[in-house]
Amino acid sequence: MDLLQLRGQLDEIDAKIVELYEKRMEISGNVARYKIETGKKVLDKAREKEKIQTVKSLTHNEFNSHGIEELFEQIMAVSRKLQYRIISESGGYNKLPFIKVDSLETEKARVVFQGAEGAYSHAAMTKYFGEQVNSFHVDTFRDAMIAIDEGRADFAVLPIENSTAGIVSEIYDLLVEFENYIVGEQVIKIEHCLMAVPGTKIEEIETVYSHPQSLMQSARYLNEHSWQQISMQNNAFAAKKVAEDKDKTKAAIAGEHAANLYGLEILEKGVNQSSTNSTRFIIVTNQKIFREDATKVSICFEVPHESGSLYHMLSHFIYNNLNMNKIESRPIEDRNWEYRFFIDFEGNLSDSAVKNALRGLREEARNMKILGNY
Repeated sequence: MDLLQLRGQLDEIDAKIVELYEKRMEISGNVARYKIETGKKVLDKAREKEKIQTVKSLTHNEFNSHGIEELFEQIMAVSRKLQYRIISESGGYNKLPFIKVDSLETEKARVVFQGAEGAYSHAAMTKYFGEQVNSFHVDTFRDAMIAIDEGRADFAVLPIENSTAGIVSEIYDLLVEFENYIVGEQVIKIEHCLMAVPGTKIEEIETVYSHPQSLMQSARYLNEHSWQQISMQNNAFAAKKVAEDKDKTKAAIAGEHAANLYGLEILEKGVNQSSTNSTRFIIVTNQKIFREDATKVSICFEVPHESGSLYHMLSHFIYNNLNMNKIESRPIEDRNWEYRFFIDFEGNLSDSAVKNALRGLREEARNMKILGNY
């Protein structure tokens, strides 16, 4: 037989497969309608496991057995997605525990940030809320989360990732621990500046103060000089110390925002190696709200420690034509080699495609949580 004949036979078989697939989906739709009437859940793990074993037993070799298992896992996954859609269109699963608002009430809001006045988090806050924002600062990220959890602040501004250093893992863990939600974000360009009291010349400097990470990020510049480097709790404290000491032998490395706040003169801009370094800050509140013009959804979930489990979770985004922007994983405390996944994807909680995807994830993943829509 030549290749054309073989391909012709495959075409005939494929046409029959498509016909049978459509018949199967039609029956799956009827199953969904039955479940609407009876209130049964879409996912029936025991039934699917039994079905997989049955179809595998119909094959004649190990290779086909594995292939049939994979094929029917996909068929049943698509069947579930069809059922979620039918149930959603019937009015079920449409309500999410989030309230849509026209805009955030920021005019009289009290805002908390970690660090001190002049830090990058302070700059992110004033850029998002305005210079006249009613704010206070705390020492740790956890303190900021507690402040909004207890109602002492309406919003918190927290760094969640840096373009060069990666994620701030503690923030991800705190978003799971606390019932607080992301409602906005602000990106700040990280440009470290060398600053000192007005009138200082670079030749007069003997000591430089900054956060250890900022000193490291500026190592190439600092190595050109024989200055003593002293680590501080954060860049803002370094700038504040230099301003208070009024000593021309001392300088700080911090953001331009800190120089303006403490009345220091910038001697050199962009002393850090990377010219594209930016930090993304999230705006967090204790209310389950989202703006009607929100375009990004953040969620987290756990998956069973089984082969293909993450793949099946991600298929909900593919099937609903949702663009996933980011995925991160964090180890789950006290459960060795198990992970919690954090995903950002495009969409609004009002969108039917988003609702369908979230319904599927909630049914099939462990401990799925919506972290925010912003």
